[in-house]
Amino acid sequence: MSETARKAAGLAAPSGDANRWKALVFIALAQLMVVLDATIVNIALPAAQEDLGISDGNKQWVITAYALAFGGLLLFGGRVADLWGRKRTFVLGLAGFAVASALGGAATTGPLMFGARALQGVFGALLAPAALSLLAVMFTDAKERAKAFGIYGAIAGGGGAVGLILGGFLTEYLNWRWTFFVNVPFAVVAAAGAYFVIREPEGGRNRNPLDIPGVLLSTLGLVALVYGFTRAESDGWSDTVTVTMFVASVVLLLAFVLVEAKVKAPLLPLRVVTDRNRGGIYLSLGLAIIGMFGLFLFLTYYLQIVKGYSPVKTGFAFLPMVVGMITGSTQIGTRLMTRLPARLLMGPGFLVAGVGMLLLTQLEIDSSYPALLLPAMLLLGLGMGTAFMPAMSLATQGVQPRDAGVASAMVNTSQQVGGAIGTALLNTIASSATTSYVKDHIAGATGRPQQQLVGLQGMVHGYTAAIWVAVGILALASLIAFTFVNAGRPSMAPVTAGEGAEDELPVPVVAH
Repeated sequence: MSETARKAAGLAAPSGDANRWKALVFIALAQLMVVLDATIVNIALPAAQEDLGISDGNKQWVITAYALAFGGLLLFGGRVADLWGRKRTFVLGLAGFAVASALGGAATTGPLMFGARALQGVFGALLAPAALSLLAVMFTDAKERAKAFGIYGAIAGGGGAVGLILGGFLTEYLNWRWTFFVNVPFAVVAAAGAYFVIREPEGGRNRNPLDIPGVLLSTLGLVALVYGFTRAESDGWSDTVTVTMFVASVVLLLAFVLVEAKVKAPLLPLRVVTDRNRGGIYLSLGLAIIGMFGLFLFLTYYLQIVKGYSPVKTGFAFLPMVVGMITGSTQIGTRLMTRLPARLLMGPGFLVAGVGMLLLTQLEIDSSYPALLLPAMLLLGLGMGTAFMPAMSLATQGVQPRDAGVASAMVNTSQQVGGAIGTALLNTIASSATTSYVKDHIAGATGRPQQQLVGLQGMVHGYTAAIWVAVGILALASLIAFTFVNAGRPSMAPVTAGEGAEDELPVPVVAH
């Protein structure tokens, strides 16, 4: 495309910002820190619980405090990035996350730990949407965007598994506190690099006053939804507080939609989510994450409790999934994104991941890692990596620059809510199936060794029952991707203003 045509389309030249690839390094580093933090603490939790004297009833708050703050404030964080500027919000989020991590590592009591985790969630909610929206506004050339989002997608998908590896190393060879302290150098390097390297493109700010009713309704609604699923996991679906949280979340989120449809400057412009492609992305991505989060949990327990793996060995057992995700995202997704419509990467990607999940329904106590788990993890990684990459890119492509922050926040929100649902839903299914199996088989077990065997068999039976549900969820994610996502391959042709386009800023379009 000529320079004149590129300027007419409102696009930065590929060589316009010489530092954009350096900036990607620091954005990716920050994203890795946020994603691995979601799983790194899981490995360290038993040691931290014992050291700080946290009761079994309260230990969930180490995870829940982070999830509630992060999930509840994501839309607000995305809007702040649009208002203050993405670079400023990104650096502030990193600085706050570093301080919160240091407080968590130095915690001497349970409440201090819970507070530090909540603070991590607050600054993570600023950081995550700012990182994705920076990519969206800095990389506008189709091929460069494919490469940048390939790297970002690999980190977003594989960071959780990296967290398990790193958490195992730090817990086994140093101390659980280092699962928090390790974030500080990550954050300092990323913040310093971002401050000196990132040059946010001019314009695209949303300087409208903050939608306070929208902030309150969305935050309370999302907090109630995430807490409802977390509570369901520990206290059951019929628990009074669980039901109350779900009812409250529905009422609050419906009120939020009504408010957003009427106010002049909404927190979440409904045009962001009512777009067919973006709506399909948010929905299919959230469903895929439901399956993934449940799988991380089950395989971690299976490898450590049933197979007797150490934390480090467990972490390394997830390496094929990380390799698959990196390969799927950077080699398959990146190479094909400019040649194929997104649905022909996302739909098959989720199906390949579903085949990997289907293999895991054959899990037994004595299952072979090389024969069953390794190929299953490779397929899961390849499929998810291939699907995540175009999803991350298309979710922010075509959106008005002033809405890039909230569009990015919606990607993170679908992942966060999907993770909460996946953990609660699949764990409940697994627990119920385990209880039923043990009840039916324990009578025939004579002696303690036999009873322990039945317990382990029941545990694995519960995992496979839940994994069957995850297979169905991934199939549904694939169907939604095929059905809703109808954008063609990216094209850098100039945008033609049409009816109602006077409010739009020029953006890359897609060829059908």
